[in-house]
Amino acid sequence: MNTKRKLITKTDPKSPISEQYKTIRTNINFSSIDQEIRSLMVTSSGPGEGKSTTSANLAVVFAQEGKKVLLVDADMRKPTAHYTFNLNNTFGLTTVLTRQKALTEVTHQSDVENLDLLTCGPIPPNPAELLSSRAMQHFFEEAYNEYSMVIFDTPPVLAVTDAQVLANQCDGTILVVSSGTTEVDRAVKSKELLDSAKAKLLGVVLNNREMKDTNYYYYYGGK
Repeated sequence: MNTKRKLITKTDPKSPISEQYKTIRTNINFSSIDQEIRSLMVTSSGPGEGKSTTSANLAVVFAQEGKKVLLVDADMRKPTAHYTFNLNNTFGLTTVLTRQKALTEVTHQSDVENLDLLTCGPIPPNPAELLSSRAMQHFFEEAYNEYSMVIFDTPPVLAVTDAQVLANQCDGTILVVSSGTTEVDRAVKSKELLDSAKAKLLGVVLNNREMKDTNYYYYYGGK
């Protein structure tokens, strides 16, 4: 797994792709006038569409903006954040939700200023139940006391119910679709499931689209 490619906003913050992540950040900031977005859930319809890469890079650009950010690996089926950031996954979200350790004991400081990470921790037999538990409500309260933005990387919405369970607890949801590989009906079905779960869908991120006219992006983004 190419960590450098995955965290382009950190390794190459002036690149056209990094500028696109900043544009998404701006759109999220403007998406809710009445209520500040403090928690964001990133999901996809199926695996391999780029939700983990998207959530990690969004966490970086929000931290670069000066917000204190916590990136949470809430994909308790196939966690990847510990690989992306080269961390130990002995303790994490599941450790906090089962009340074995406090949030402050298991978060990792990243090498990006203002960005902390919470890996998944040991994979539990009952992810959906954990995410809908009273312990999860307490987790939100604790996280909001420490951070101005909490970003959750969740499992694909068509695969399991985890994302739907978490959707109505977050201030906003981003659906990632992969250009040329995500079938339209699967994307529509994902949106319907999120709507029925009362998710506040802020928008869709189109991933893996071949970028043309690179100079155009540099002209607007590069300084």
